[in-house]
Parts: sequence; structure tokens; C-alpha cells
Amino acid sequence: MCLSIPSRVEKIDKEKCTAIVDTLGVKREVGIDFIEDEVKVGDFVLIHIGFAMNIISKEDALASIETYKEILEKMDEEERKRAILDGDNCQGDSSQ
Repeated sequence: MCLSIPSRVEKIDKEKCTAIVDTLGVKREVGIDFIEDEVKVGDFVLIHIGFAMNIISKEDALASIETYKEILEKMDEEERKRAILDGDNCQGDSSQ
């Protein structure tokens, strides 16, 4: 199963069609090619395999982030980093 942590858009590069996002303090570049609406700095997006797929409301994003924080508090540091960095790069569920 894939879970996407809401990420806040911090910077947009229209020439490269990318954005720098903050995912629970981890900053990274993602593609914004697949979003129909114009992405703006401050928007919250959901990411899948390195691309922002849609914009979600601030309220929904903050509620999801709080839930993720509760889950992450139960993990050790290495597990946290891996969950944040790898969580949006789902390669399919191999448990099925």
C-alpha cells in the first residue's frame, strides 16, 4: 500500500516544471507536470514516485501530518528518515 505524506510547496521552477517541497522537514525536488491546476508556493501536494499528483486543502494536509507525526514518534531515527523519503516512492505492495 502507498501512503503519501502531504508536502508543502516552497519554491517553483516553471522552466523545469518542478517544485521544492517540504515533507516533515525533508526538502526535495518533485515534478509538477501532472497537476492540472496551477501550483503555488504554500500549496500542499500529495506526491507519488517523485511527482506531485494533486493539491489538497491546508486543513486536510495538517490533519494528515498530525497523524503521520504520531506514527513517526513510535519509530527510531533511521526508520523515520526512510518512511519520509521512501513513503512517496511506492513501487507496489509486495505483500500481496
